[in-house]
Amino acid sequence: MQIETQRQLDDLIATADESNTIVLDESLEIIFDCQIPCNIKAWNIKAWSIKAHNIIAYHNINANDIKAHNIDAINIKARNIEYCVFCIAYESLKCESISGETENSLHKCLEQEIEIIKKEEEKVTIELTKSQLDKIKHLI
Repeated sequence: MQIETQRQLDDLIATADESNTIVLDESLEIIFDCQIPCNIKAWNIKAWSIKAHNIIAYHNINANDIKAHNIDAINIKARNIEYCVFCIAYESLKCESISGETENSLHKCLEQEIEIIKKEEEKVTIELTKSQLDKIKHLI
C-alpha cells in the first residue's frame, strides 16, 4: 500500500481497531513526512519520516527518521531513531543515531552489532586562479 497524501493517511488511520492499531497484511510505503496517532503493524514499512505510537514491521523498516514509543522489526535502517522504551531489530539495525527517552530504554539488534553509519562530510570545490593559489600558499 502506498500513501501519497494526508487524505489517504487519514483514511488509513480511520481503520485502526479498538486497540488503536492499524494492521496490514501487506507492506506500507508513506511518501511524505507524517505523524500517525496510533500503532502500525505491517509486513514492511518504508517512509520518509515516521512518527507513531508503536511500530511493528514483520520484516523491514526503511526511513529517514523514526520517532515512536516502541519499535520492533526484522531489519531497521534509518537516519535517526528516537524511541521511548525499546527498539529491537532481529537481524540488522543501521542508523546515524539512536536514542531512548527513558533512563532504562533499550535498543538492541539480536543477530549482530548495531551499525552506526557515519555521516559523510560535505565536500566543497573551490576554483582559484593561479594568483589566488599563490597567495594562499604564501599564507600557509
